[in-house]
Amino acid sequence: MNIIIGCDHAGFELKERIKQKMSSEGFIVKDAGTYSADPVDYPDFAHAVAEIVSSGEAEKGILICGSANGVAMAANKHKDIRAAICWNDEIARLARQHNNANIICIPARFVSSETAERMTDIFFSTAFEGGRHQKRVQKINC
Repeated sequence: MNIIIGCDHAGFELKERIKQKMSSEGFIVKDAGTYSADPVDYPDFAHAVAEIVSSGEAEKGILICGSANGVAMAANKHKDIRAAICWNDEIARLARQHNNANIICIPARFVSSETAERMTDIFFSTAFEGGRHQKRVQKINC
């Protein structure tokens, strides 16, 4: 599976760890930056990830910033993007099952790297249930 990952400075270390893990598991991981812990503007990276997922170049994405709020807000401005802030395993599962989320947003300052890795495993292995959830997801775009 082709995926795209991006972050701001607060998420840099976690992004590097998740990128390495996902690559070792056979995912094709494109890195949209940032490439250091130097301060940057999170929308630049959120928009880059969202554009790549929206275009179909990547099937799903991962965004990381301090709270995950900023990257989620920016990514969700893009057509057909459903970026979900996840902070535990069940939220990650439900984001896929019920909302067909295609970008997981992780709050680097509020979850451990172990939790973040578990959430990405769950996010990428959980299928959308469809059914009653499909009509709701279709109502998301304006």
